Amino acid sequence: MGKALFITGTGTDIGKTYVTGLIVKKLVDSGRQASYYKAALSGAEPGPDGRLQPGDALFVKKMAGLTVPTEKLVSYVYREAVSPHLAARINGQPVDFDRVKQDFAAARQDCEFLTMEGSGGIICPLRWDGEQKVILDDLLQELAIPALVIADAGLGTINAAVLTIEHLRARKIPVAGVFLNNFHAGDVMEEDNRRMIEEITGVPVLAVVAPGDGELDMDPAALAALYE
Repeated sequence: MGKALFITGTGTDIGKTYVTGLIVKKLVDSGRQASYYKAALSGAEPGPDGRLQPGDALFVKKMAGLTVPTEKLVSYVYREAVSPHLAARINGQPVDFDRVKQDFAAARQDCEFLTMEGSGGIICPLRWDGEQKVILDDLLQELAIPALVIADAGLGTINAAVLTIEHLRARKIPVAGVFLNNFHAGDVMEEDNRRMIEEITGVPVLAVVAPGDGELDMDPAALAALYE
């Protein structure tokens, strides 16, 4: 069975999928057998055949050159661009966590390094009905893998990153580190954001990604060491 790492963001639209693609690509390009998995994806658009296309998974698959069948990359795909729990309710298709755990285990079995991307931020409801009430961090606890936090480098990121890290710690979920997206080297505020996140939390900012980067500037062996 391969090792795994969970990718969470400090919120929606901070570039989590983009950075995830760079992570998986770095591992693949270094000769490692790497793959991707996501439990639930909302906001999917229909393709030419009318079937919903899991955009995040397809993006990572293309960027990293994965050959895994698309249907194995995501367990649940919803059209509505809302939280998965609401999309599931609208469609009458709630997330079955036994299926998610089975799909995750199968994906992990088929590669050396599995990168699992979350939905939105860490406090994202995946299911909320009369039978089950499950938030993303509940699933992460169940899977027992460490989390890597992706944060935007700009204004407000100190608060967002620190709150995300402290919540993960409160749930006893190991934090592997932080990556900053949309980072502009030499920008006084963004350089200070990096320093303050590290000083307040003690968690290292392991890599930064500039707008348009096509490669992750990180040693592949150091990246692989984050997986457990």
